[in-house]
Amino acid sequence: MDSKRDKDQDADCDKITSSLLKSRTGEFDLESILFLKLRGLGIHDLGCIGECMNLERLDLAGNNVTNLAALSSLRHLSVLNLSANKISSLEPLRSCESLQNLNVAGNIISSIENVHCLQSLKKLENLRFKDNTYNYTNPVCRNASYRAIILEMFPYIKVLDGERVVGRGSDLYQLCKDIDDTIKASVYKNGQLVEHSDCKPWVEDSYWEIKRSNNAIIEEAYKQFNDVLHECRLLNNRATHIISQTERSMSLKKQPKQFAI
Repeated sequence: MDSKRDKDQDADCDKITSSLLKSRTGEFDLESILFLKLRGLGIHDLGCIGECMNLERLDLAGNNVTNLAALSSLRHLSVLNLSANKISSLEPLRSCESLQNLNVAGNIISSIENVHCLQSLKKLENLRFKDNTYNYTNPVCRNASYRAIILEMFPYIKVLDGERVVGRGSDLYQLCKDIDDTIKASVYKNGQLVEHSDCKPWVEDSYWEIKRSNNAIIEEAYKQFNDVLHECRLLNNRATHIISQTERSMSLKKQPKQFAI
């Protein structure tokens, strides 16, 4: 009964309060909270979140947050997920000096100027303004030179919008893009339909399933892996659909013509 009441209270809490934080984490001292997940609760006021001085990982995805001022005191924060909110200014994050991973996809950040404040964050390695998996973006991403400008502004960044830009893994993303382009162009070759043989999965469906963990670091890694895996599955579905269409078309071409007598 108590758990149901807590769930009802959390369903649309508007503002972060000490009682909310204590009920969600089981901690009586806000400074003892290291990991906090408050997704999709309708929060628009960050309230006393700034009192969690030792907070390292914070997930506020899917809320109605507009003002980040309360986060400016979180000097130990390393992972911050603010996707799917209503944020236009990132200025308060200037003082979050330990920040390594920042996700602000699905907000209303309008221009490159709104991003300059993050340049002081020397530990920032992973930055996301758009997420194709969930169709999240920001107005700034419409700038044709957006990617080049961001990479120039943050020369030490390793991952932008979920794609590795340096180190092992960057070639994999480029390969996936090349495969996607090839699939789109494979319906016709020299004006003729290309015939494909039957394709079967190379591993069982359950091969990629992994068990969840309560460890915060593994939890984040699990989410990132799942995002990449989801994109791979979408690519596979698209390929299967195109192959199926091609096979049907080839089958119709091979059928003997019927003449009425």
